[in-house]
Amino acid sequence: MIRPLVPEHAEQVLAIYQSGIDEGNATFETVAPAWESFDKAKLAEHRFAAVDEDGTVLGWVAAIRVSERGAYAGVVEHSVYVAPAARGRGVAESLLKALIGSTVAAGIWTIQSGIFPENTASLALHERAGFRVIGTRQRIGRHHGVRRDVVLVERRSPVIG
Repeated sequence: MIRPLVPEHAEQVLAIYQSGIDEGNATFETVAPAWESFDKAKLAEHRFAAVDEDGTVLGWVAAIRVSERGAYAGVVEHSVYVAPAARGRGVAESLLKALIGSTVAAGIWTIQSGIFPENTASLALHERAGFRVIGTRQRIGRHHGVRRDVVLVERRSPVIG
């Protein structure tokens, strides 16, 4: 079940985030933020949790503004994470569908993300969800002392021009 991501999900959401961080191919971050920072940064209307019948969080998706400049008001950057034990069950696809629905309804015309090229599962997921590869940002950031590439993907809303 896809639900709005709320403070009651905080502990599980941050644990899933840290698990993705620890695997090494999800983000440049090295530690999950405190809930207050996470909560403040993520757009409340564009964040969702996938939960099972017991209320256990299986994954989450959230978006942030790309820029405060008015020209970019319709562009967000997103992250999607799934608990290791819940992978391969369509959780990420369901979360992305919820995000796409909320952003289209809000008049957002572009959802983007940066994905490490080694994260082939995420790249395939995003392709299935209608994202396209814009290009590779070579050696864009330092991760554990190594400069890494990031594949920039975007999904343009078909209903907003």
